[in-house]
Amino acid sequence: MDQAQIEIQVLGALSQISAADWDACACPEAADGGRPLDPFTTHRFLRTLEESGSVGRGTGWQPQYLTAFLDGMLIAAAPMYAKSHSQGEYIFDHSWAHAYESAGGRYYPKLQIAVPFTPATGRRFLVRPGYERIGMSALVQGAVQLAADNQVSSVHATFCTEDEALAGGQMGLMLRSSQQFHWLNDKYTDFDAFLTALSSRKRKNIRKERAQACGFGGEIRTLTGDQLRPEHWEAFWRFYQDTGARKWGSPYLTRQFFDIAQQTMMDDMALVLAERDGYAIAGALNFIGRETLFGRYWGCSEHHACLHFELCYYRAIDFAIAHGLARVEAGAQGEHKLARGYLPTRTHSLHWVGDPGFADAVKKYLDAEGRAVGEEIEILTDYGPFRKSNPEEQQ
Repeated sequence: MDQAQIEIQVLGALSQISAADWDACACPEAADGGRPLDPFTTHRFLRTLEESGSVGRGTGWQPQYLTAFLDGMLIAAAPMYAKSHSQGEYIFDHSWAHAYESAGGRYYPKLQIAVPFTPATGRRFLVRPGYERIGMSALVQGAVQLAADNQVSSVHATFCTEDEALAGGQMGLMLRSSQQFHWLNDKYTDFDAFLTALSSRKRKNIRKERAQACGFGGEIRTLTGDQLRPEHWEAFWRFYQDTGARKWGSPYLTRQFFDIAQQTMMDDMALVLAERDGYAIAGALNFIGRETLFGRYWGCSEHHACLHFELCYYRAIDFAIAHGLARVEAGAQGEHKLARGYLPTRTHSLHWVGDPGFADAVKKYLDAEGRAVGEEIEILTDYGPFRKSNPEEQQ
């Protein structure tokens, strides 16, 4: 099909395109009324970020949605933002920015194809079925051309799928590898069935942690859909503010995000709350995909032994097993997740840098980093909590 037939447009707001058209590219698997693979690139999630003021003026995340039309029909789109900093991305390029600016260059603004504040793997080049090849090609070429025309230093697509990474590499983009810790469901019937797959020592430790966590003097509930009420978000906002202040200096999401999400996304969320005497003291927010539970935010107003592990990791496993989900993605970083059944998993991103000399330096760095990531994943996997062939480990 002739590439010249495709028209590239950059939109400053999702209100400029219908939810039906956007989601036909973002989540065609949900056309039958089922869940999307992940909710983060859906029109409803991205628009909630916009309408709540979590992205837009003053945030450093200025929407520049990249769209490709063929004969007036949207065939591809990408959640793209003009960035004036590198916060909220979880694939860190601060050292690149420092090196480039130390050499006299201007690193910001840059173009970021990503879901803001969301280190979850998913499609970043959203293509209507039947237009996969020309759709992604048009988006990549459009983003690079936009950056070059406006003298923008670089383009980054973070937490893309492995297939997108391979395709992007063939188109001349640079590949970057990182790692996270994911729990995989080996058709477990319940949590105890999962525990039987672990070594005796790890199994005993998890049981001990769960008992300690439940000793805080209250109850733990997992709420989703119409079980979620405005008062639950009021409580969770307290926790989220505390975590955001400690980790990032200020929260990424606004208070309004949770109010709007209560109306537009209640079926996409699972909120785990620890409550005592009717008062929430800790919470963990997950988003529900077609095959994956995505752990996103945690916070508390009181500290209790192992409560973090229980709400964020063990209750997520419970939910995944109960709902037949294939995996739990527990967010960025955290080698402490390994002992709790979450194994190291490679994640992917794609990068374009306009300056040839700087691009060559970045490419060499990424090659070395990729080898190191592969070696670390191999080592950490070997230290995982699952039973080995050694009979002593199976006692």
